[in-house]
Amino acid sequence: MINGIDELKSLAGEHLGYSDYVEITQERVNTFADATGDHQWIHVDVERATAGPFGGPIAHGYLTLSLGPMLSPQIFGVSGISMGVNYGAGKIRFPSPVPVGSKLRLGAKLLSVDDIDGGAQVSMEFAFEVEGAPKPSCVAEVILRYYV
Repeated sequence: MINGIDELKSLAGEHLGYSDYVEITQERVNTFADATGDHQWIHVDVERATAGPFGGPIAHGYLTLSLGPMLSPQIFGVSGISMGVNYGAGKIRFPSPVPVGSKLRLGAKLLSVDDIDGGAQVSMEFAFEVEGAPKPSCVAEVILRYYV
């Protein structure tokens, strides 16, 4: 738990840690496809995807990114604020696939903390990693705002 904006500022540049792993199931991928309307075969057609370039179905890149709000509280929380909001994102990349059935975790690094009216704007690097994979599956600059 990070105690307020001043302590948050003192951690700028620090890696905050990792979440637990979560299994990426075909059911989760299908539910995301239904929610977004993205039913591309590499995600939802198991038979066709098995014969495709990844050897099986893979998670949507944006499904991977969307797990940030679920996994990040396992790494950090901020007390002494009235609320926090997702403000946006900077550079987002998907360097490697997330195969269905794999386990994924989040690593978080605090990049910067800048004062804004009523609080602070925080830039973090979220790196999503598949267990045993040589490189991350998603690396994103996530921008949060915390209000006191």
